[in-house]
Parts: sequence; C-alpha cells; structure tokens
Amino acid sequence: MNLEYFIAKKIHFDKTTGKDVSRPAVFIAMLGIAIGLAVMIVAIAVVVGFKKEIREKVIGFGSHIQISNYDSNISYETQPIEFPNDLVAEIQSLTHVQNVSHFATKPGIIKTDDEFQGIVIKGVGEDFDWNFFSKNLIDGSVPIMRKDSTVNDVLISKLLADKLQLKTGDDFLTYFIQDKVRVRKFTVSGIYSTNFSDFDKMFVMADIHHVQKLNSWTDVQCTGLEINIDDYSCLEQTADDVYFLCGNRFDNNGAAYYVQTIREISPDIFNWLDLLDMNVWVILILMIAVAGFNMLSGLLILILEKANMIGILKSIGAQNYSIRKIFLYQSMFLVGKGMIWGNIVGLLFCFVQKYFGLVTLDAEVYYLAVVPIHFNVWYWLLLNISVFVISVLMMIAPSYLVAKINPAQSIRFE
Repeated sequence: MNLEYFIAKKIHFDKTTGKDVSRPAVFIAMLGIAIGLAVMIVAIAVVVGFKKEIREKVIGFGSHIQISNYDSNISYETQPIEFPNDLVAEIQSLTHVQNVSHFATKPGIIKTDDEFQGIVIKGVGEDFDWNFFSKNLIDGSVPIMRKDSTVNDVLISKLLADKLQLKTGDDFLTYFIQDKVRVRKFTVSGIYSTNFSDFDKMFVMADIHHVQKLNSWTDVQCTGLEINIDDYSCLEQTADDVYFLCGNRFDNNGAAYYVQTIREISPDIFNWLDLLDMNVWVILILMIAVAGFNMLSGLLILILEKANMIGILKSIGAQNYSIRKIFLYQSMFLVGKGMIWGNIVGLLFCFVQKYFGLVTLDAEVYYLAVVPIHFNVWYWLLLNISVFVISVLMMIAPSYLVAKINPAQSIRFE
C-alpha cells in the first residue's frame, strides 16, 4: 500500500477532519485553477476558430496556390498565360491537390440608375470549385459555366447588391475602361455574403469567356491557375512540388510561370493572424501563473494547518520526503478537482457558442458575425496535461517547508 497516498486521500476526502481555516483558501485555489483552465480552453478554441474562419475566407477567394504570368504587374489587369493539358494533369495528380481551375480577372465599373461601384470581374470556368460560395450563398444559385458557350449569369455579394439595389434576377451594366470603353450586361443569378468586406465589395464571379473576349485572348489564355489542397498544413510542401513542375518552364508565347501561395498573395492578413498566437501565449502564461500562485498559497496554508500531524509523523520516524509526498498528492487532488470544473465550464461555453452563437461580433471590424469556435481534441489534451504537470511542479518548492517544522514544537501547535 502507498502510505503517503492513503494519508493524503484520507485528509482530502474526510470532511470531518481538518479545520475551517484552510477550506476558504483551498476553495479559492481550486476556483483559480478552474477559472484559469476554462479561460485557456475558450481562448484557444476562439483563436483557432477565428484563424480557421478568416483563412478559409481568404482561400475561398484566392485558393491555396496560384500560378500566373511572371510579368504580370500587381493589379487585376494581368498578362495572359497558357497551361498545356499535360502540365495541368501533372499538377492535378500531386498529393494533397484537390482541384485545379483556370481564372481571369479584369477591373470594371458597375453602373445602375442611381449608383456606381468599381469592382473586379473574376472569370471562372466549368472546372471551378463552388463549394466556398455555395456555403456562403444567401439567395439564388451559383452560375453554371459551360465550356463552349458564354454565360451572362454572375454571382455578387450582398454588400454590392445592397449598395446597387440589385436582387436575384436583375440585370446590370458593367463598363470596362480600355482602348475603347466596352460594356457587358450581366444577370444576377445569386447573392453571397462572407462578411469579409475587403473582398465582398470587390469580386463579382462571372464566366471566364467574358474576360478572354474583352482582352482579346484565345480560349486557352487566362490570368492563371488556382490550386486547392486538402490540408493547409501541407501548403508549403505542395507549393514546392508545384514549383518543381513549373520552374524554368515557359508557355507557347515565352511567358514564365510564377508560383505563389496564399500567404505570399495576402501577407498582411496572414501576418495579422500570426500575431493572434502571441495573444494566446500571453493568456496561457498569465492564467497558469495566477492559478499556480493560488495553489501555492493554498498548499502553504494546508501545511501550516497540519503542522501538528507533521510533527507526529516525524516523531514516529517519517522522513521529510515521505511527508512532502503526502501534500503533493493532496495538491494533485485539488488541481484535478479544479481542472474537472474548469473543463466543464470551458467545454460548455464552447458548445453553446458553437451551436447557438450567443456572443456576436461587428462583422465590419472582425469579418465574422459571431465568435467562432473550433475545438481541437489534441490541443485540449495537451493543455490539460500541461496545466496539471506545471501546477504540480509548482507545488514542489513550498512542500520543502515540511523540513523546517520541528516535531517537539509542532506537536503542541494549535
């Protein structure tokens, strides 16, 4: 039998022993652990969810990896490039690659009777993956593109629809400023909303044939290829594989291929998301420190309260190490109980927020309408293990107070 464990369990679970002095301190220590762990669980779930949601929105508009003309300037008025079928097939066969699609962009101006708005037409073909826009569709349907004919249906954002007073089924004119001003008439087939105003106010999804005709391109010329993958963590490796296929290659007109990841295309957004990790670390360190110091004070009070017992144990031959183990076991009980309540509160909040969205956000500022929650089991397990281990390790130092207690004096201690 583990004697130290037996004594610690007897002290902790036997409510008839001990004095009332330590109970408030122990309760506060447990409360500190519970609140700290609950805050850490919620902080990690919110930050991971926020990063995931924003990242998916950016990728939804721009894909994981893009291949374009190396000579294109940094604008939506681009130089054309061609992709032979064998190169597209090689890219499609790469591990983690889900979809490869052609796209073309061109800036224009939408003009209605009362309003006008500068936009970017993003032309896509029948190979485009509409999953992202389908999930964010609020009215109508996504346009169905055809390979051998031009479709006038377009998908616009709710932000543009509200400003231009358009609804599903309405027609509108778009003007394209070039050598000769050209006009195209489009029909709204659907309206989407991602709450990402920087992109919602800009992109109109249309048929790629419109951009090709406006720019006098052939049917095989486009702005570039968009590549979507199945695992964001494999982004850099997949980009290297794509670069290996496209590096030092040129199309039939001598244009060089330029490979970029979404992090390189939108560095400001991803740098901003990376800064959130620092916020999480600050929260974790502060919460662990507060909970740890609460436990330190609670353990010190427990040791002083049990000075009489410590003296008796020493008088019958118990070693300091053995007595320290008793209080370390008791600390583990306290930490464990606090962590149980912390997990209950933290997980309950995450569940309620994820499925009911009680806490809302200003979408114009945060790009999201509600606080996002993404629960990762591995992060949760690692957090619980880390909190338990760190809290117990912090208890080792105050347990050395046992060695300072004199048996002769402590037995008479009240």
